[in-house]
Amino acid sequence: MEQRLLKENVFKALMIFALPYMFSNLLQVLYGSADMFVVGQFGHTFDVSGVSIGSQTMALITNLVLGLTTGVTVLLGQYLGSKSYRDLSKTIGGAIVLFLIIALGLTFVMLSFNNEITLLMNTPKEAIEATKSYLSICSAGIVFIVGYNVVSSILRGLGDSKTPLLFVFIACMINIVVDFVLVGYFHMGAKGAAIATVSAQGFSFLFALVYLFKKGIGYSFYKEDICFSKYIKKIMQIGFPLGLQSVLVNISFLIITIIVNQMGLIASASLGVVEKLMGFLMLPAIALGSALASLIALNVGAKQYKRAKQTLKYAIMISLAFAIIVTTICEIDGTILTRIFTNNQDVIKNGALYLKTYSIDCLLTSFLFCINGYLNGYEKTVFTMVHSLVATFVGRIPLTLLFSKIPNVTLFHMGIAAPLSTMISLVMIFIYFKKTKFDNIKER
Repeated sequence: MEQRLLKENVFKALMIFALPYMFSNLLQVLYGSADMFVVGQFGHTFDVSGVSIGSQTMALITNLVLGLTTGVTVLLGQYLGSKSYRDLSKTIGGAIVLFLIIALGLTFVMLSFNNEITLLMNTPKEAIEATKSYLSICSAGIVFIVGYNVVSSILRGLGDSKTPLLFVFIACMINIVVDFVLVGYFHMGAKGAAIATVSAQGFSFLFALVYLFKKGIGYSFYKEDICFSKYIKKIMQIGFPLGLQSVLVNISFLIITIIVNQMGLIASASLGVVEKLMGFLMLPAIALGSALASLIALNVGAKQYKRAKQTLKYAIMISLAFAIIVTTICEIDGTILTRIFTNNQDVIKNGALYLKTYSIDCLLTSFLFCINGYLNGYEKTVFTMVHSLVATFVGRIPLTLLFSKIPNVTLFHMGIAAPLSTMISLVMIFIYFKKTKFDNIKER
């Protein structure tokens, strides 16, 4: 597979590898949004708010793990491109040890501080019990989140982006079915949605584990490779900046949620609906950015630097085309989208207001996420972390707080902060490329 990705027409190779990524991300968003959709149709407004707040908190964990496992994917891609197969196997062994420790540590923290996290989120009093139930049940399934993402990162690092799609499909189907049974039929609200999510993650991880155990990695792998080694340090050197970036950016989203929660239950539920929608609207850019990290790493390992630049250009073009379409829809009538997740008219209208300004960010992140993937493939993860944190903590959070002080403020005003903060990142990236002459370094 790696030879095909290195020798095929650039656009075709990108599509071969990135399309499964896109469908995988789509299914992940679908099964993540199934909770919100079903609760929005069959639950109460406090259940919607509880699932929204709880799922945002759990997204922090998921994105931390995704950031860290990118270190595995990038290293494996480079070793595969350079045909360093023993390094490849030892990286996988180190990853198993590292992420087992991480899974146990995260589970302990989340279960121990469930109540404190709920209160810290400034959760509306009507939604406190729903949020606590959702968080406690989902926290018990963190080991499944970590396990699935580690297996998927290994397969993608080895050039296989199709098999993880199957794992997510299984999780999506299970989650939707159990959601309708527990929330729709038994009216279990946020608690039922959490049980559905954990069940889906558990079955998906077990299936992935069985698959990897039976098929193997295609290269020599020994149980002695599963140990503390220098490869753990290498994984952390690449993955830690991305994991830290994901955590801090997600904390920023939680801070924004806290700010918006002060505007009341309707605003809180509207924010949750729009965040779920943005998971779909930004999906091509996010998926292409993730796929690029693997593809660029493979090209870097094989010293095909011009091919890497061409891959980035195609990725931006595809992402931008989709963004233009969805942004136009949001500007004309965002209620077409917000009514998908709720039948509450106030939430539908407020969510559409938020989308009108927030959706502009889709255009800008078409460039941002793809360039980040390109830089991550070159192991420039520290810079991608720095510009993201500056944009978030110097731009988005202060701007959101500032806009929240406007008299008669609405979610329309709050949404402006997102595209403005993305512009800060893009300016920093432009300066970085100019100052370092990054595009020409490798060719010389």
